[in-house]
Amino acid sequence: MVTTVRQLLASKGHRVWSVPPNATVYEALSLMAEKNIGAVLVMDEEGICGIFSERDFARRVGLAGKQPTQTPVKEVMTRRILVVHPEQTIHQCMALMTEKRLRHLPVVEGEDLVGLVSIGDVVKAVISDQEFMLGQLETYIMGHAVPG
Repeated sequence: MVTTVRQLLASKGHRVWSVPPNATVYEALSLMAEKNIGAVLVMDEEGICGIFSERDFARRVGLAGKQPTQTPVKEVMTRRILVVHPEQTIHQCMALMTEKRLRHLPVVEGEDLVGLVSIGDVVKAVISDQEFMLGQLETYIMGHAVPG
């Protein structure tokens, strides 16, 4: 049963893919395609400065008519980044993602980036928690059933 972000990262891993702010949109998209991911963090020597997602590409590059090979991600990335901490629950992540319409949340502990969770990771963990709880309830009910 996964209930915290720390437990989720322990099962999914802590690997985070990133690009520098001057990377082109094409370079970011290539990395995303290679790793089969929907977003990359944009990081400089000071840390996270943004996130670039498929949504950013569609809205700020594709619809704007910009050239992916000539546009740096710093021009089209999402700059306002919300983060979560390892102690937070997956249900808190789900609520934040739903309320703010986010698909990715960097995980920070102190000053350190320790992972990235996606909406898919969170949904999978919530379903796993619910299946665990149902199994526990079934076991309890079957153990207390009156023989007929």
